[in-house]
Amino acid sequence: MKVWRQLGRGIDALAEIMGVIGWVLILYCMILGVTDVFLRYVLNSASLWISTTIQAAMVLLACVGGIYALKQDSFVRLDVFYAALSRRGRAICDLITSVFTFLFLWALIWKGWDAAMLSVMLDQHTPTAIPIPIYPIKIFIPITGVVVLLVVLKQLIVDIGVIAGRVTDEDDPQRA
Repeated sequence: MKVWRQLGRGIDALAEIMGVIGWVLILYCMILGVTDVFLRYVLNSASLWISTTIQAAMVLLACVGGIYALKQDSFVRLDVFYAALSRRGRAICDLITSVFTFLFLWALIWKGWDAAMLSVMLDQHTPTAIPIPIYPIKIFIPITGVVVLLVVLKQLIVDIGVIAGRVTDEDDPQRA
């Protein structure tokens, strides 16, 4: 159990790091978005690279934000039913829906990796005045899919423990 707790803390720390990366990406998008508007409309001198990098940052933000939201249990659910369930009932519901989560993550990681390797092979760049490489972003997508898989596996193990009556609030204070 000690190894599991350390592994769980490691997964939580990784999710927190993704949250910090998301925070930095939000600042990047805000600062450069305002800068781009200022350059375009006030100085009449549009940037050739800002909007493209903001689009890339938003893709990355969706990846890391999803990890952080999942770790924080912040995704929207149909709480009409879910919130009324007992802790064990919620764990059973999570266990049932985890099948769909694993199917989605399997497809995301598998096809994301194929797309990333094709992008590397083709040396893909944006078709803009300043060509920016696309393959680092495409590589990041399946990598974050693996991190989401780790967070989901951690929660699945906790849910199984709750169903079996082995997990206490100390083991999982977040979902108490």
